[in-house]
Amino acid sequence: MTTAQRVRDYLKDRPYILEALEKSIVNLSELSRQIQNELKIESLPAVKAALRRFKEELQKRKHRREERVLKLLKESTITLHDGKAVVVTTKPTEIEDKIRVSLEGKFVYLVEKNTLNKITSALQKHTDCVMIIIHSPTELEATPGVVAFLTTLLAEQNINIIEFISCWTDTIIVVDKKDSLKAYEILSSVVG
Repeated sequence: MTTAQRVRDYLKDRPYILEALEKSIVNLSELSRQIQNELKIESLPAVKAALRRFKEELQKRKHRREERVLKLLKESTITLHDGKAVVVTTKPTEIEDKIRVSLEGKFVYLVEKNTLNKITSALQKHTDCVMIIIHSPTELEATPGVVAFLTTLLAEQNINIIEFISCWTDTIIVVDKKDSLKAYEILSSVVG
């Protein structure tokens, strides 16, 4: 196996290093020394050359991926729905106007806030939520990085996502009402 391949294999399992390389915020000489020591490779210049080439490839791929994601989001629409609640139960519950996800003995419901009194056996309730729906073209399913892009935008602004559902062309993000306007502003700056 070549030095370049060994370096690539080493980096595949370290997403934090990949991100640092993509953003050019890592000292290549120091990282080369660390990789050289860990992999017991004789040639430091070979490790550094492999890192430099891999970094350039990562940056090109990331740029193309972000362009595709941004283009898709510009073709999308965004809506905000107030008065929602999220409830997690261990039993199925019959409620109209809901979104239900069943996961190994747990049921997650996205319901109207005024229907909460109909659910008696809740493990968890989030009672004052807003649902943000991003409706995208069908290319959404075949475009890697959309979910990561959207969640990173919100995380960087310290906005917690209570629930996240990606279903065909609709992306549903549920946030606490106190964060809803900020989340909407952030998302609408890249959507539509």
